[in-house]
Amino acid sequence: MSPRDTDALAHDHVFLGRDHDANTRRTLWVVALTAVMMVGEIVAGTVFNSMALLADGFHMATHAVALAVAAGAYAFARRNAHNPRFTFGTGKVGDLAGFASALILAVIAIGIAVESVQRLFTPSTVAFGEATVIAIIGLVVNIASAVLLSGGHHHHGHDHHGHGHGHGHDHHHAHHHDNNMRSAFMHVLADALTSVLAIAALLAGRYLGWVWLDPVMGIVGGIVIAIWSWNLLRDTSAVLLDTADPHLEAEIRDEVERPGDARIFDLHVWRVGPGAHAAIVAFAGAASTEAVRQRLTAVHELQHVTVEAR
Repeated sequence: MSPRDTDALAHDHVFLGRDHDANTRRTLWVVALTAVMMVGEIVAGTVFNSMALLADGFHMATHAVALAVAAGAYAFARRNAHNPRFTFGTGKVGDLAGFASALILAVIAIGIAVESVQRLFTPSTVAFGEATVIAIIGLVVNIASAVLLSGGHHHHGHDHHGHGHGHGHDHHHAHHHDNNMRSAFMHVLADALTSVLAIAALLAGRYLGWVWLDPVMGIVGGIVIAIWSWNLLRDTSAVLLDTADPHLEAEIRDEVERPGDARIFDLHVWRVGPGAHAAIVAFAGAASTEAVRQRLTAVHELQHVTVEAR
């Protein structure tokens, strides 16, 4: 094979989501908003002697750290996208950051639940009026942050790419299940949820005298955040451990074996980035490797394919 032929086969391993750079900018804006609100709540909590505001301020601080981790993951993935040390690119960096954020969410959920149970048995005096105003401002900030992040969180689509010589040459696939953006979105939703519950509890405490509702709402919020955390841990760990996708494997088998001249006896499929999968397909039969590669172009999620005939 001549050097020119080898150059023609060369390809990169950039498996970043199509919205990667836009998501980086969105996340940085949300980090800034969260940090400002965090400082505001801690200062207000100190001035008004409100433990509720101080607790929410430090709670928001942990979210700010997690969101900063998400922004850092986007920057790291972009900076090292062409680094040969990363065999299949940096598409999984977002999943690693999402996993770390999910752990932080779990710790937050436990902390909120424990503190709420303690307050249920030892009620503390709350400056309901001032705390309610700050909680409403916090909710507005969380809604603004959610709107910023939702621009990238709910985008789905398919790009149709070929697999010349067994490899997809355009690896900038559509945004599918970006777990880094999803974790940032969940942190903002968790903040919004705690703000809504706090407002409801503060209003009920002020006008109805239901002081017990504040810690009860805290327990409810902790449980909901724990569920979100578990779902995110499950999904990100599945990507990091290269778990199989039964639906995608079934689609690959159907495309390759349907004509009847090839049978797959060894198949490995794993995710290498948002919406991008790699596959090793070993088959036996009369079909040529080129024919099998051509059939696999119909499986749009495959961005890096190795075909082996025996």
